[in-house]
Amino acid sequence: MSQNYDKIAEEILANVGGEANISSVTHCMTRLRFNLKDESIVNDEKIKAIDGVLGVGHSGGQYQIIIGQTVEKVYEAIIKNSFLETESSVDNHDNEKKKLTFKEVGNKILDGLAGSLTPLIPVLVAASMFKMIVALFGPDMLGIIQEGTQLFTLLTFVGDAGFYFFPVMIGYTASKKFGATPVLGMFLGAILIHPTLMQIAEDGLDFSVYGIPASAENYSSTVIPIILSVWIMSYIEKYLKKVVPETLSTILTPTVTIIIMLPIMLVILGPTGFFIGDYISRFLLSLNSSIIGFLAIAIIAALWQFLVMTGMHLLMITTMITVFAQNGQEAAVNPAALIASMCVAGMSFGTFLKLKNKEEKALAFGFLTATFIGGVTEPAMYGLGMRYKKPFIGMIVGGFAGGLYAGITGVTTYSLIPIASFISLTAFFGGTITNTINGFISCIIGFIVSAFVSYILGVNDNQKEAIEVEENLIQS
Repeated sequence: MSQNYDKIAEEILANVGGEANISSVTHCMTRLRFNLKDESIVNDEKIKAIDGVLGVGHSGGQYQIIIGQTVEKVYEAIIKNSFLETESSVDNHDNEKKKLTFKEVGNKILDGLAGSLTPLIPVLVAASMFKMIVALFGPDMLGIIQEGTQLFTLLTFVGDAGFYFFPVMIGYTASKKFGATPVLGMFLGAILIHPTLMQIAEDGLDFSVYGIPASAENYSSTVIPIILSVWIMSYIEKYLKKVVPETLSTILTPTVTIIIMLPIMLVILGPTGFFIGDYISRFLLSLNSSIIGFLAIAIIAALWQFLVMTGMHLLMITTMITVFAQNGQEAAVNPAALIASMCVAGMSFGTFLKLKNKEEKALAFGFLTATFIGGVTEPAMYGLGMRYKKPFIGMIVGGFAGGLYAGITGVTTYSLIPIASFISLTAFFGGTITNTINGFISCIIGFIVSAFVSYILGVNDNQKEAIEVEENLIQS
């Protein structure tokens, strides 16, 4: 069914307070993400009633409108029907300052992570697909592509490049988010992975910046050091633009910005971010070997979709990306997230079998297709879970069961494919055949248990309670 995206865009703009109330707008795989000057004037109910909108959420310092697979078309219509810039990042420091609370700090962190990492999804998808092809068709599995051949070499370095140059790419996306000059952010990223600095780190040589001792580290494939550095640089650059005369600004502002940033980045932020990332990496990689590690994966799988709905999944995605970029594998968050997406499909299938109304059955089957084929879970979450409530229990039980099996068998993922469709299951390729089989089994368990429990529990007759449930989840 075709949709009038211009009409959807106009209605959204009107009910978020107009473009004058929008500081910036971007989108991820399924959601429009607004940074608004005043969220209190937004009309949630009217936005939910718009044909094409699946739901709304206030999380991570952003106002999020769930659209689904057509989000990019709606986003383009919003840009076309307004004076907003594509993936704009307007300086919002002059707005009225909000009271500094733990919640506000947390929202700012989530907002910064989302703005820096979400635009990288296309790169993650493409690079991971190249790595998956090598893992599946390479010598460790099917043996069709032999190690040492030109094709093997090509696919390997192309897949690795997507993660190796993370600091440069995040330098660009973080600059767009924090309002810094993108090429300066890329420059900082390039400095972090320059071969000379990498060699100093590898050889363990003494290193200093302006005479200040520094710890040289291998910053390739890292996430946190460059995000911290660009964040600080954004303030330094904006200050210099205010105080440096315009006639000299073109030369002095970028030069002095980098001069100031070198000790801050290489002496303080870089090593600190590297330490945090390394600690997170070691913790998650050792999770399965701990006594309660398998339970942790089961709990993440059971609650993952609710983390997504509240925006808290961004913290886990950051750790997942950090671990995978540094180690080429991840055995906690990613397996849990894959299982959770299959549980949404299972919940949809079980509800489809239980429903009697033809239109509702067709809708449920559409949600199943959207999840399993398209990799979009929000339609099922809002269209079935929020509406009927009981299917949520099936999804949770299925996620716990599948996650428990994955934790006990030590399932590991070797590709980072941020799509919740069946294609994401290829992330289990790359290790042993046993790992791949166990990965598939854990997802099958999640699907079957979710479908079975959702079917047994059925649906609530009183659907009017859905709005209250949705509000409670979003506000939690």
